[in-house]
Amino acid sequence: MVLSACGGGAPATQAPAAPAAQETPTEAPAAQEAAPTEAPAADAAAPAAEGVVNLTWIGPGPGAEFEFRKQQVAEWNAANPDIQVKLIEGPSSATDRFGLYLQTFQAQSSDIDILQIDVIWPGDLAEHLIDFNEYGGAEAVADDFPAIVQNNTVDGRLVGLPWFTDGGLLYYRSDLLEKYGYAGPPKTWAELEEMAAKIQEGERAAGNQDFWGFVWQGKPYEGLTCDALEWVYSSGGGTIVSPDKVITINNDAAAAALDRAYSWIGKITPPGVNQFQEEESRAVWHAGNAAFMRNWPYAYGLSEAADSAVAGKFDATALPGAEEGMSAATLGGWQVGVSKYSKNPAAAAKVALWLASAEQQKAQALAPSSLIPTKMSLYEDADIAAQRPFMPKLLPVFTSAVARPSTATAPKYNEVSNIFFTNVSDVLTGKQKGADAVANIELDLEDLLGFEVGAP
Repeated sequence: MVLSACGGGAPATQAPAAPAAQETPTEAPAAQEAAPTEAPAADAAAPAAEGVVNLTWIGPGPGAEFEFRKQQVAEWNAANPDIQVKLIEGPSSATDRFGLYLQTFQAQSSDIDILQIDVIWPGDLAEHLIDFNEYGGAEAVADDFPAIVQNNTVDGRLVGLPWFTDGGLLYYRSDLLEKYGYAGPPKTWAELEEMAAKIQEGERAAGNQDFWGFVWQGKPYEGLTCDALEWVYSSGGGTIVSPDKVITINNDAAAAALDRAYSWIGKITPPGVNQFQEEESRAVWHAGNAAFMRNWPYAYGLSEAADSAVAGKFDATALPGAEEGMSAATLGGWQVGVSKYSKNPAAAAKVALWLASAEQQKAQALAPSSLIPTKMSLYEDADIAAQRPFMPKLLPVFTSAVARPSTATAPKYNEVSNIFFTNVSDVLTGKQKGADAVANIELDLEDLLGFEVGAP
C-alpha cells in the first residue's frame, strides 16, 4: 500500500489534490480509478511539427485543480509554440497515481514527461527523476520553505520543485476564548489542556452535553502518523528517524508526548477519537461541538460555509508545543517533477520551473482550488492577503513544519509509518505506555532498516 501525504489540504487518505494535498478533504479513498484520460483542453497541444517539442503531463484527477491546470496549459502553449504540453487527467487516488508512475518508470517509458509528486514520494521515486540542480533549480527554490526543499533533496539531488503545501493547524473558537476570558489561543500543550477543560465544562453546564475541548485524528492510519509526529517533535522528541538515517524515537520526550495524548481521551477529547480521521473530527467541530481542532487548511473554507455552526466564530494558528516556540506542523503538499526517461528533459524542466514559479503559485492560490504557496514571499502578497486572508496567517506554521522521515527511509517509509502509527494507537487505546511504544518502534525499525539508534 502506498500512503499519500497527510495534508496538501486534505486528509491523510488517498484523495486527489485540491485544497488538499490529499487532494481533497478526506474524501473516502477513491474507488478503483480507470486509466488516465486525456483532458479535453489538452488537445490544444500543437501537432508534431519540425522544431516543436511535445510533452505529456500527468495531472491531478478531476476537480477544481484539474480545471485550473487546463488553463495553465492553454496559457503555456499559447506563449510557447516551440514547446507544447498535453495535459492528461491522472487518477484521483494518490495510491493509483503512484502505481501508474511506477509502472511507467519500471518500463523506462518516455510516455510521461512531467508529473505531480506527493510530499512522501521523493525518496521512492528519486532514481527515476531528473536533478533540477542541473537546470537552475537551486536558484529557483531559494524562496521556498527550507523544510520542503530538504524533503525534495535526495543524496544531493533536487528531484522535485516545491509546488503547493499543507500542514497541521490548530483551529480554535475565538468567540469562546473571549467568552471564557482568554486573550488568545494556547502556545503550549498545557495551556490547551487548561483552556479546553474550562471551556468544555462551561459549555456543558450551559446545556451542550455533546461539547468537547479538543478533537484530532486518532485512527491508526497515515493521519495518526502526522498528528503523533507533531506531538513528538513539538516536545523535543525528534522525527522518528533523522535525515542522516539515525533512529531517534526511543527517548523520554517522545514517550511523554504519547502518554500526554492518551491523557486527553475521555477528558477533553471524545473516546471515539481512536476512529477519527479528518472528516470525523471536522464533523464535531463543524457542528459547534469543539473548542479546538487539529486539522489541515482545507477545513478553513468549509468552516466558513453557510451550514457551519462555527462560521465567523473561529480562527486558526500554529499548533502548541511542550514549551512556547516549539510548535510543529507535519508537512504535506505536492511537488512537480520530470521523468529522467523523458526524451526532452530540458524542455520539461523549463515547463516545471514555470509551473512552480512565484507567478504561477500566486495564480493557483487565487484559483478556486486555493492551493497554498511554498514561496515565502507570497505570504506578503497584497492580492493573496485580500482574497485569501487566511493564507498569510499560515506563514509561521510552515516555517516550523516538520517532514515525515520518508526520504531517509525510502523505499520503506510505508512500513515505517505503519510501525509508528500502530504502536501509537496501542498507547491511545491503553494497550501500552509511551515508553514501551517508543522502545518497540525502535526495535522494529532497527530490524526493518538496519540503521543506528541515537538521540534526536
